[in-house]
Amino acid sequence: MNKYEMTVVISAKLEEEGRTAELDKVKAFVEKFGGTIANIDDAGKKKFAYEIQKMREGFYYFVRFESDAACPAEVEKRVRIMENVIRYLCVRQDA
Repeated sequence: MNKYEMTVVISAKLEEEGRTAELDKVKAFVEKFGGTIANIDDAGKKKFAYEIQKMREGFYYFVRFESDAACPAEVEKRVRIMENVIRYLCVRQDA
């Protein structure tokens, strides 16, 4: 089992319930493909360094999970097409 951290940036146009629903989808994808979520950090609303899709800010979430090597690729495939996810990045954490 490897440890991973996925950063997800969700649109600032969504209300609290919408952001929670999007984050729940990400959690469900991780669990569906055999991952175990260790921690989720809410970094809050941050301003972007440059405009992305005509937006200047977004909500940042850091999802830490453990899984086998195939899980992150499958999760990224699903997160990539989520409409309200502006950016994402999944990296493996070294022990």
